[in-house]
Amino acid sequence: MHTLSNKVAIITGASSGIGRAAALLFARAGAALVLGARRAAELDALVEHIEAEGGRAAAVPGDLCDESFAAALVDTAERRFGGLDLAFNNAGTLGALAPAHELSLSDWRATLAVNLDGAFCCARHQIPALLRRGGGSLTFTSSFVGPQVGFANMAAYAAAKAGLSGLVRVLAVELGRQGIRANAILSGGVDTPLGATVANSPEARAHVEGLHALGRIAAPEEIARVALFLASDAASFVTGSMVSADGGVSISRG
Repeated sequence: MHTLSNKVAIITGASSGIGRAAALLFARAGAALVLGARRAAELDALVEHIEAEGGRAAAVPGDLCDESFAAALVDTAERRFGGLDLAFNNAGTLGALAPAHELSLSDWRATLAVNLDGAFCCARHQIPALLRRGGGSLTFTSSFVGPQVGFANMAAYAAAKAGLSGLVRVLAVELGRQGIRANAILSGGVDTPLGATVANSPEARAHVEGLHALGRIAAPEEIARVALFLASDAASFVTGSMVSADGGVSISRG
C-alpha cells in the first residue's frame, strides 16, 4: 500500500461514495484527515469509524458553495494536526439534467458553483497551507464527461468538469517549482449515490455498464485507490495530469 504516514489530508465529499472510500483508505495509509461534507451525522460516524481503527480524523460539515467552508477545512488541518500536506477535492454534483436550451441559468450556475467554483475556492485556501509545509499534492475528482466526451442533458456538468481540467493544468504550472503537484481523476461510472441518479433502474444501470470497455461500473474504492496513488510519493513526478480511471468508457461505444 502507498504510505501517507505523518501526512495531513483534506477530503471533501467525504460522507459517502468515493470520498468516504478515500477517507478510509487514506487513514489506513497513515494520514490524519479533515473530512468535509454537508451531512454532519454521516461525517461524525465516519470519524468514529476511523478512530475505532486507530486513525485520526476531524469532521467539518459545510457547504462547498460557501467559501468560509474551504477556509474552515484548512484552519482545522493546521490547528488540529499541525499543517496540510494533501487535499482530495472530491465533492461534486450532477446538477440539473436537461437539454442545454431548456436548462435555466440558475441551474447552470448552481452546477458550476459546486463543481468548479467549489474546487477553486478549496484550492485557493489550501495552496498557502501547502506552501507553509514546503509542498504537497492537490487531487480533484473530475469525469470523462466534459474533458473527453459529451453526453446529452449534461451541459453544465460537462462544462464544469472541462473547466476543472483547465484549472488543474494551470495550478500544476504555477506551483510545480514550489513543490506542489496538481492532478485530476477522470472517473467513469461509479456505484455511488450520485451515480445512481443516472443508473436509476436495472435497465439504465445495464446501459451505463455497457458503455464501459470493462462492461461494468467502478466500486468507489477503485477510484479511491487512484486518489491514494496521486497523493502519495509514488506519484512524485506526476502533475498536470488528467488520469483516466473510467473503465474504458471514453474509448468504447459498448
